[in-house]
Amino acid sequence: MNVIGIVGWKNSGKTTLASALIRELSSRGLTVNSIKHAHHMVDVDQPGTDSYKHRDAGAREVILAGGQRFAIMHELRGATEPTLDELLSRLGPCDWVVVEGFKTHSHAKIEVHRREGSRSPLFTEDPSIVAVASDYAAEFSGPVFDINDIPAIADFILNRQPA
Repeated sequence: MNVIGIVGWKNSGKTTLASALIRELSSRGLTVNSIKHAHHMVDVDQPGTDSYKHRDAGAREVILAGGQRFAIMHELRGATEPTLDELLSRLGPCDWVVVEGFKTHSHAKIEVHRREGSRSPLFTEDPSIVAVASDYAAEFSGPVFDINDIPAIADFILNRQPA
């Protein structure tokens, strides 16, 4: 399983880039899965639904299944948040996983950094950043891509030799 991360500060365009890369890689015939890290409370289920009632009653995992998709909701119930490696092990087979967030993990990452961002780039402190997608000529020692050049970023991902 090949993994590429998309990292950056809040509102830098991480989700836009991740979604565009998923679309581009998928259009090239590859199977792509994704993992998105959130720093806020996540709940894909709503109070009053049957699956919510199952979780509220104490179920550790609930699978909500229908004709088009299924979702597994896993309650941590005080347990530690799973690591990226633990989450990756739960995914089905695929060619690529696009990971948004998890900036402290050591997987290969592309940083999204914008000129108007008030925070300094992550690449100055993170050796696992292998490229930068930006709206300016970032002073990065590796490849710097125009944030809108999705085909070039996808080519880089597919042709990159893992370290």
